[in-house]
Amino acid sequence: MPSGCDEKNGEDCESQSIYVNNPHLGSMKEDILYHFNLGTSSHDLAAQFGDVKFVCVGGSPWRMKSFIKYIAGELGLAGPDAEYPNICEGTDRYAMYKVGPVLSVSHGMGIPSISIMLHELIKLLYHARCTDVTVVRIGTSGGIGLQPGTVVVTKQSVDATFLPRFEQVVLGKPVVRSTDLDGDLAEELLQCGKELAEFETVIGNTMCTLDFYEGQARLDGAFCSYTEEDKQNYLAEAYAAGVRNIEMESSVFAAMCKLSNLRAAVVCVTLLDRQKGDQLTSSHDVLHSYQQRPQILVGHYIKKKLSASKKK
Repeated sequence: MPSGCDEKNGEDCESQSIYVNNPHLGSMKEDILYHFNLGTSSHDLAAQFGDVKFVCVGGSPWRMKSFIKYIAGELGLAGPDAEYPNICEGTDRYAMYKVGPVLSVSHGMGIPSISIMLHELIKLLYHARCTDVTVVRIGTSGGIGLQPGTVVVTKQSVDATFLPRFEQVVLGKPVVRSTDLDGDLAEELLQCGKELAEFETVIGNTMCTLDFYEGQARLDGAFCSYTEEDKQNYLAEAYAAGVRNIEMESSVFAAMCKLSNLRAAVVCVTLLDRQKGDQLTSSHDVLHSYQQRPQILVGHYIKKKLSASKKK
């Protein structure tokens, strides 16, 4: 089962954009997407999700519900009493919301959590026979050499040694996968930032780490075996390697989207400059306004793309 394309059923294989590479899926009577509380026998996935063209994922369930409300308003799909039920309400692992062609899904924190979600999301899009889907991770990050509130569109996701790769152990052996993202999509998002002219938007590499404290050279964790000078030297090396922000999900996100032939981007706002501190000292209102910036940028992009498609 190398792809989601079926020429025998009259599908247009040139437009099919969802790929899975698992020969075992074809022999399964039912595919249960356990962490979504969805399944191929219990739900008509094609009817429910077949029109999806944009998927936005982020760590917080609250943030993803906020995004679906925002994009519904931007697309003129929000009624006066509109409600957005959690499609995954039967589970407490992830939250999922949908309006029109936009799907909004939470992924939790860190590589393991987003990896589980992506496996099931990719299969969901595959089973629903979705085509030409764009996936964007929207989130928060720590910046390097940037003013807080700057939005970073990721050029490449790199590991903690500044290499563009995601390494996973499969059957006891390391498997290294590319973390390349869609360069044209990144440029389109940067252009959207220029059109909005509401906040600084840049393109740069994003360092994806395995934890929030030692892995990101923080000095305020429960354990720390290095000095302030060590930290500053490391962050300076990261900056010289093109890294402009740090988070914990982009590498596996980029790798899995690339394997699935999904057009993907990472758009994160920086909440602080890590060269100037480790803890968040901005007010709640300021941080909230920062967190809305990736939503505004991606919302503008989606609205622009849908408007262009209607003119064709």
